[in-house]
Amino acid sequence: MAKQRKKLLIVDGYNVLRSGSRYRWQPRADEDYTDDFFNTARERLINDVVNFAGRDMGAVIVFDAGDNELSQGSRTKVGGVDVVFSPAGQSADKVIEKLAYDAGKRGIETMVVTSDAAIQDTVFGGGVDRMSAEGFSHEMGEYDEDARLDDTPKVAPKRTVADRIPSDTLAKLKALRDKK
Repeated sequence: MAKQRKKLLIVDGYNVLRSGSRYRWQPRADEDYTDDFFNTARERLINDVVNFAGRDMGAVIVFDAGDNELSQGSRTKVGGVDVVFSPAGQSADKVIEKLAYDAGKRGIETMVVTSDAAIQDTVFGGGVDRMSAEGFSHEMGEYDEDARLDDTPKVAPKRTVADRIPSDTLAKLKALRDKK
């Protein structure tokens, strides 16, 4: 039996949160990345990637923390998905490009989700597939809808005694009823 080729999904976290309609977050002047709405959107993205990637592929979500002097490039696993914050002084773009390049060298089929044209051009040049943030939002919306419909409880049709009686017998019974 032929060995199935490995797959990897790399998501440009903040780009998807800003550009994908399912997650869109536009900060006000008094908001920052600690805002509750933003955290909810980030958690939704992580949950979507966990559910989408499942057991079929590896997945990494990269968030840009390059401007944060305290960022050490932390990496956490949530439901099998690596959640990475770029280290201080390094953009998420560079982390994504390196992940995509390394995966390509190892023969891993890779999809990068971003609407950043520079990243798209860089990774596409390496034979990596790409998807826009909005395309990903749309896919997640459809995936979520399909999953919701699959979880809808199935109600057995209501069966009556009349459904189980042969039609000629039912006709005779109705005739008797109508005579009364």
